[in-house]
Amino acid sequence: MNFFDPGCQEPVRREVLFGLCDDQNSKKAYTNTDDSSRWVATVQNDSRVELTFTAIDNCVIMGDEESGRARCDGMLTSSEHIYFVELKDQRIGWKADAIDQLESTILFFMENHDISRFRYKKAFACNKRHRPFQVIDHEIRRRFFSNCRFHVDAQAYVIVV
Repeated sequence: MNFFDPGCQEPVRREVLFGLCDDQNSKKAYTNTDDSSRWVATVQNDSRVELTFTAIDNCVIMGDEESGRARCDGMLTSSEHIYFVELKDQRIGWKADAIDQLESTILFFMENHDISRFRYKKAFACNKRHRPFQVIDHEIRRRFFSNCRFHVDAQAYVIVV
């Protein structure tokens, strides 16, 4: 399982602001700069870090692969950053599902790649219907960090530090 498969990666982005989209149609997630109404999450990249978006669901891991294990929509990477992102468009029951998908994907990643080269590691559960920020229970955050060494947030803004 190659999370750096060039066929699943978009060209590098350096924009200060761009969106992450998932049309919820069994196709892969993607970035967008021209139609903010489609954005599920907004990436704020004030330092203009060179970011690569990789579609995980329906690309790195196809729908019929790894049956029974969840996967998130995508990841943003740079030489120092790795941000996993799950994009939702639901009213209820979305946070727990998103967190499970993120955790499962991070564990897949760590089974196949060295995570230690990244300085900034974070997971984002984003929901188009619940902007811009949702509270995640402290115990869930602690368990998530304990299991995969990533901080997790439920918010519609991915802020690149």
